[in-house]
Amino acid sequence: MNRKLLRYSTSLLLLLPCMAFYPTSVDSPLAWLAPFAANTQEAFETGTKATYPTDSVALSSGTWVLNDGVLGNTAADHKNGNQAVRLQQNGKLTMSFFLPAGAGTVTVQHAVYGTDASSSWELYAQPQACNCTKWTKVGATVLTTSATLQAAAFTVNIPGPVKFEIRKVSGGAAQLNLDDFTVTEYGTTQPSIDNDHLALGNPSGAVADVSSPNNYLLPKPQFTIGYNRDQGKPNWVSWHLDAADTGSAGRQDDFRNDTALPAGWYQVQSTSYSGSGFDRGHNCPSADRTATREDNSATFLMTNMMPQAPNNNQQAWASLENYTRTFLPNNEVYVICGSYGVGGTGSNGGVTNTIDQGRVTVPAYCWKVIVVLPVGNNDVSRINASTRVIAINTPNQQGISTDWSTFRTSVDAIEAATGYDILSNLPVAVQDVLEAQVDNGPTQ
Repeated sequence: MNRKLLRYSTSLLLLLPCMAFYPTSVDSPLAWLAPFAANTQEAFETGTKATYPTDSVALSSGTWVLNDGVLGNTAADHKNGNQAVRLQQNGKLTMSFFLPAGAGTVTVQHAVYGTDASSSWELYAQPQACNCTKWTKVGATVLTTSATLQAAAFTVNIPGPVKFEIRKVSGGAAQLNLDDFTVTEYGTTQPSIDNDHLALGNPSGAVADVSSPNNYLLPKPQFTIGYNRDQGKPNWVSWHLDAADTGSAGRQDDFRNDTALPAGWYQVQSTSYSGSGFDRGHNCPSADRTATREDNSATFLMTNMMPQAPNNNQQAWASLENYTRTFLPNNEVYVICGSYGVGGTGSNGGVTNTIDQGRVTVPAYCWKVIVVLPVGNNDVSRINASTRVIAINTPNQQGISTDWSTFRTSVDAIEAATGYDILSNLPVAVQDVLEAQVDNGPTQ
C-alpha cells in the first residue's frame, strides 16, 4: 500500500496546538524555528562537505545531514550557482529541523551528475505532530534522466511543523545532483487547478522523456496517458469529464496507430488485436468525448486501448461507464483508469499473456477510480472527505459478473497492487479518508 502522511485516528489531532509537539532531538531548543518564509529556497550555496561519509552541514536554512552525499562544485555538477548536493549509491539528504509553518508544496531541481546514467529518488516527510521518527513517502518516485536541471514538484499540504528527506533509491554508481529545495508554507495561495486531466496527480510520476519508455507521459487535449512502450498499452489514462465534453458527435470507430509516439517506438496497429479473443478496450470511453468528431476520434487511438475480455469490456465495464455519465450535468467527474499484471482470459479460452507477436501485454486486472464533485471552479480545493469516490478492480476474464458494483474496492488497495499514488494532489488528510473507503452508494 502507498502509505499516506498523517494517518491520525481523528482529524481533530490536526487542530492540537503545536506547542504540545516540540521536538527533543533537534540541534538546539529553538532549532525548530527555522527561518523559512512563505516561499523559501535552500540553494546549498553555504557550507562545505567534500567527502561521502555521513555528516551534518550548516546551511542557510538550518542543519542538514548528508549520507553518501557531498556539496559538489565541480564542472560536472549541474547546479544553479556555485554548488549543489550530489548523492551516490543510496544516498540521503535530511533536514535536522522542522519547518514551523508546515508545507503546501515542495519543489526540487534535479539532474544527473556529469554524464552519469539515470537515477531514481523519492521525497519523504516527517510531521512533528506524529510525535515519532517515521518517514512517509510523498508523491511518486522521480526518475532523473536529464543533464539539465529540471523541477520536480510535490503537493504536501501538511499544516504543522514538518521536515523532509530525499532518498536516492536506484543505488548503483550513477550519481544525482539536487539543488534549490523550495517550500511554500501550508495555506499559501496556490494557482487554481480546474478541468485539468492531471488535476488530481500523476499516478506513476510519468515523464515525457524517451529515456522512460515504460512510464512515458503522453498528453492529449482529450486525456493524458501514462504509456508503457514495452507492453504496448497504457499503464493508466486520466481525464476530466463534464457536460461540455458530451454532444452530438457520433462514434467514429477509426481505430488507428498513434503517430505521436517517439520515433522508433512500435505503434500498435488497429489490427493488432485481431483474432486474439480480446476487445480493443477503451480506457477513456468514446461516449465521454462526443462534443466534436475530433474529440471522439482521439479515443480510438491505440495508445488509449488495453486488451480486455469481451464480457468484461461490454458488460460490467460498459455499465460503469454509462453510470458515470449519469452524474452530468449537475456534477463533473475525474476518472483515472488502467490495468496491471500479466495474463487474461478472453473469448478464445485459456490464459493469454501477450498478443501481436508479444508486443502487447494482456493485463490480469483492469481498474478505475472515479471522483465526483459538483460543478464549480478550482476543483482540487473543493474535494473533501465527503466527496464520493468509486474504485473498482476487475479480473480481466470472460466469465466475470456483469454487475460492476461487485468489484468495488478502495483506492488504497489499487495503489497497493499497482505501486501508484493515484490522488496525490489532494490534501493528505483528505487522501487518508477517501482512499481507505469502499464506496457503498447507488449504482444506477
